[in-house]
Amino acid sequence: MKKIIEMQEINKFYSIGEAKLHALKNISLEVEEGEFLAILGPSGSGKSTLMNLIGCMDRPDSGNYFLDGIAVHEAKEKQLTRIRNEKIGFVFQRYHLIPTYNVLQNIVMPLLLRGMSLQEAQEASRDTIQMLGLEERIQHKPGELSGGQQQRVAIARALVGEPSILLADEPTGALDQNSGKEVLKLFHRLNEMGNTIVMITHDLQVAENANRIIRIVDGELSV
Repeated sequence: MKKIIEMQEINKFYSIGEAKLHALKNISLEVEEGEFLAILGPSGSGKSTLMNLIGCMDRPDSGNYFLDGIAVHEAKEKQLTRIRNEKIGFVFQRYHLIPTYNVLQNIVMPLLLRGMSLQEAQEASRDTIQMLGLEERIQHKPGELSGGQQQRVAIARALVGEPSILLADEPTGALDQNSGKEVLKLFHRLNEMGNTIVMITHDLQVAENANRIIRIVDGELSV
């Protein structure tokens, strides 16, 4: 099976005044194509730092990170931007939709950033919009949608560019129980279709929806 994520002896430090915080300690992690992995940890455990590294929003201080065969630890900033846009679909707790854009404009944004024309981007996003049941909402703005609908728009935006991984940060954290269950059902369906999902959460019940759980405590991973 192809490895999408391969992290080898990753360390990350932060300076707090004159002190140094060892946020991630010799992290080694492999994620295979088609996996649904949950990274479970309490607040302050290092899971947000790990998510930022997986998502190429930060760099390790030491160690190697390969994403879909690309040596992220050696990449320049311009290349990291391209990797984020082409290889990773982000789903955040607070959706991060642009409030002045309608649903369609929010979904096609990653494709426009790749240089597609608006017409090409709309055509390319049609199947994703249909799959997520958003056809009747494409002219609505985020403020006119429920939390669950906004998260579906965010998932559509994450998927539209056919990324190597879907990286979800507390994806049900801002939702009521029923909407949260619907989002997790959607993740199951997407995973069954072959999408690789890495989900960061502090909630064991949410983590148990994944096929594999790893725990992070004090910057160290355990099974």
